[in-house]
Amino acid sequence: MDISARQNAALTHVNQFWSMLDDLSQNNPDEYKTFIKRQMRDSTDYFSPPQPNSCIRTSVQPHDGILYVNVCGWKRVPAPASPTQPVPVCGGKLETFTKHKEDYQIVEVAFNPEVLHEAEKNPQGMQQIHLLALHFIQNQHNLNLSQQFTVMRAKLKGTVQDMKHRLTSLHQTTKSRTLNQDNPQTKTAQSLVQQVCALRMEDEKEESSIKLNQGPKDKDTVKPGLIEVISSTEFVQPQKPIHQMTVCSLSNDSVRRIKLCVELPGVSSVSQCQLSISQDDILLEVEKMYFLNLRFPERVKEESCHATFNKKKHILTVQAYVL
Repeated sequence: MDISARQNAALTHVNQFWSMLDDLSQNNPDEYKTFIKRQMRDSTDYFSPPQPNSCIRTSVQPHDGILYVNVCGWKRVPAPASPTQPVPVCGGKLETFTKHKEDYQIVEVAFNPEVLHEAEKNPQGMQQIHLLALHFIQNQHNLNLSQQFTVMRAKLKGTVQDMKHRLTSLHQTTKSRTLNQDNPQTKTAQSLVQQVCALRMEDEKEESSIKLNQGPKDKDTVKPGLIEVISSTEFVQPQKPIHQMTVCSLSNDSVRRIKLCVELPGVSSVSQCQLSISQDDILLEVEKMYFLNLRFPERVKEESCHATFNKKKHILTVQAYVL
């Protein structure tokens, strides 16, 4: 199928989708709202960034090369349909680094956050996750890995930004390969049309008197705009909070620390904050409210990090000593 034919097919499916969705908004507003909310929820999960969970170090045989595997949770990776089903896994790009006269490689393995949450309930569960991550990377990148590994104190090797880049770049490439010669627009349109068709079939089974109109509408009838059915408060883009980062020296001037103050109006508890810190950067997320990713002006000791939250002033203070 040539490009023009695929474009025409995509346009046909898109027009069909909007026509059916328009009819659904008129004849069954409640089902229409449910459909839109589900699409917005799914898109929010799809674009949510991966979160670091743990980092393991192992060796690549036969030359004892060093490999760091960042295990992370990513909502874009589906959860298994049942406990007996295989666990879906997503791998990232393998990168090589040379720092402080040490050569090593870094790669990411992503699981659905629910899988990691269940595994964290017992040590054996996390060990199985780590072994599964090693097995996956070994097959994906054709490596011979040692099954002996060390769980690092830091949750992440490298920076959060690099982790996202390695995962998303390879994920997009894999997705394109899976689509082969099919037009992605056509596939998306077909999927949405099938969902709306399923809603229509359910409507006809439950209430035979309600049907989606396929014919021309009365010109005098003004149908409501689709955008009016969607509340503007349904989807909120997280905003970047007001913050200030400073490098402080203690009284003896021999030890320095980095202090970050973040204003979080509307946040009532530190439990709402998700904080991830590496030697190079910090990631702060408050679901549906705030998102902040900053690089430290100097590298810090991750184990020295300390965070406090002032409930009265709604200010989060993070401090860490400089290396």
